[in-house]
Amino acid sequence: MASLGHVAVGIAMGRAFTPAGAPRARLVKACVAFSALAMLPDADVIGFPLGVQYGDPWGHRGATHSFVFALLVTLAAYLAAPPLKLPPLATAVCTLVSIGTHGLLDSLTNGGLGCALLWPFSNERFFAPFTPIPVAPIGGGMLSLRGLLVLLVELVLFSPLLIYATFPRRR
Repeated sequence: MASLGHVAVGIAMGRAFTPAGAPRARLVKACVAFSALAMLPDADVIGFPLGVQYGDPWGHRGATHSFVFALLVTLAAYLAAPPLKLPPLATAVCTLVSIGTHGLLDSLTNGGLGCALLWPFSNERFFAPFTPIPVAPIGGGMLSLRGLLVLLVELVLFSPLLIYATFPRRR
């Protein structure tokens, strides 16, 4: 994915997390935080220059795209919430949706090796039975016509979340 879909999930969770009437700065912080969590699994690309191969357990779309990784990050968010004066359950649920959907969304793409959703129990990579999202080119390839096409497809597919996240709330 080109990440627009992951960010859309994150900002929708930021909106769901923030109470109506809260200061705009609080809403923006929540949207940024949950978008960062939604993108966290793609931090695995730092392994490329370190010699980690794409298909390795810690390679791209490997362990960091698994349900276990999502649960560990969710547990950390739940435990970090009280000292940050955040509601633990809401923090955990929004974190789980933000990060837990990453691998599932990536499995809807039509390229790559699939996602290691069941790591550490299995290193098998999975694709969804239906793959409507074109895989995004990595790196500078996003600045190509193909990269633009991927962004447009994601914009259409994730427009309901983007609309929800950006429309003003009724008072």
